[in-house]
Amino acid sequence: MPYAETLATPEMIAKYEPVIGLEVHVQLATHTKIFCGCPTGFGAAPNSNVCPVCLGLPGALPVLNRQAVELAIEASLALNCTVNPKSIFARKNYFYPDLPKGYQISQYDQPLAEHGFVEINVNGESRRIGVTRVHMEDDAGKSIHDGFKDSDRYTYVDLNRSGTPLIEIVSEPEIRTSDEAHAYLTEIKQVMQYLNVSTCDMEKGHLRCDANVSVRLKGAPQFGTKAEVKNLNSFKFLKMALDYEIARQVALIESGGRVVQETRLYNPDLDETISMRSKEHAHDYRYFPEPDLVPLRISNEWRERVRAKMPELPASRRRRFIQDHGLREYDADVLTATRPMSEYFEKVVTASGDARAAANWVMGDLSALLKQEGREIDDSPVSAEQLGKLIALITSGKINGKLAKDIFPKMAESGDDPEVIMQREGLESISDEGALGKIIDEVIAANPKQVEQYKSGKQQVIGFLVGQAMKASRGQADPATVNRMLKEKL
Repeated sequence: MPYAETLATPEMIAKYEPVIGLEVHVQLATHTKIFCGCPTGFGAAPNSNVCPVCLGLPGALPVLNRQAVELAIEASLALNCTVNPKSIFARKNYFYPDLPKGYQISQYDQPLAEHGFVEINVNGESRRIGVTRVHMEDDAGKSIHDGFKDSDRYTYVDLNRSGTPLIEIVSEPEIRTSDEAHAYLTEIKQVMQYLNVSTCDMEKGHLRCDANVSVRLKGAPQFGTKAEVKNLNSFKFLKMALDYEIARQVALIESGGRVVQETRLYNPDLDETISMRSKEHAHDYRYFPEPDLVPLRISNEWRERVRAKMPELPASRRRRFIQDHGLREYDADVLTATRPMSEYFEKVVTASGDARAAANWVMGDLSALLKQEGREIDDSPVSAEQLGKLIALITSGKINGKLAKDIFPKMAESGDDPEVIMQREGLESISDEGALGKIIDEVIAANPKQVEQYKSGKQQVIGFLVGQAMKASRGQADPATVNRMLKEKL
């Protein structure tokens, strides 16, 4: 395609408005598949987690997994959708080697939930992206391609994934930049993980995304012709693929060409999208109601029972951390990045009574320790209660910040409470001014040159003298008290 060889310049792109819609596939965190009892665990031997139902053998009948439905309801409510009292499963017919039934059980014109939204924040500006629908479906298997030459090329089919439960979250075409798409997908991933609806492990295929992309001149009322970019399996690749596709389409139009409705794949090695197949006409999947499944009916009581057990969602928790704990917006974002992180932080606040100090320690020393040891926060060697006790010791004046920095790694290594380490190693702060006075007298006597410099007007020399006093006290003196007493004696 000659027009696609040169991408549009930023000046060209600035004349156009991208129109992006995302279809996000989320694998639900059930123990068994959506219509049978086969396990969903990742990494089993190929074609070992299968049965007549997920193999599509004649006469096998599907039975809907109740846990999958409840997880889908949770996800829908968290995305501010209306959960429909009645939804219908349908057969979506197409033929592919890893689709053993020859159709996918999905939902079509009567989905589980509709008309929701996701709030995103990009460059300090908040806006809502509409969610058209959330529907349930089963996944296909996996094709594994091996070899490059036609004479030595093989495709293997692993049906372990066939029948695993999915929800598909379809956005309105309201996303306008790759940054907004990144923020939208990030928020969805965070919400699904908070709810434990899904692990959203993209390396295992638990979160996948397709993007519909078109461009139009700014102010134009009609959408342009869209291309679909399939199987984007990382946040980085989503952004890169959208930026490339926008520049490609603008270059085509600016050069007098025409955007073709097609399905494309993103090649991260070349940083470009590649045509996969033409979609000049909408694919006829010949949807019809699944005859082996009755309509799914969600009563108000069932929906509200599910809602009642949902945890506080990240957006609400961010706002609360800012309002109740006085955190900065950036800190609130970091501390609510995952549910375990936010829960750990709140336990530290409860134990210490100091939200600001708790935020600094969790984002600073604790995060550095976890990164160094390759641990997650729910596997922290220092419990939230222990970290809260350490902060409380600082607040009470029993130790200073430097001593706390010495005690913290000892807590991680031994598992002991900070008070135990403080007493065992004699690390309590020296607050007695009589004892501090002796140390300061010794520092003054040992450093006559610096004393004379201070008295002649070089105020910055006080920092050196404070340092000498801290060294003499093995870091146990309070720096502010030492500073004050030094100035008084000088």
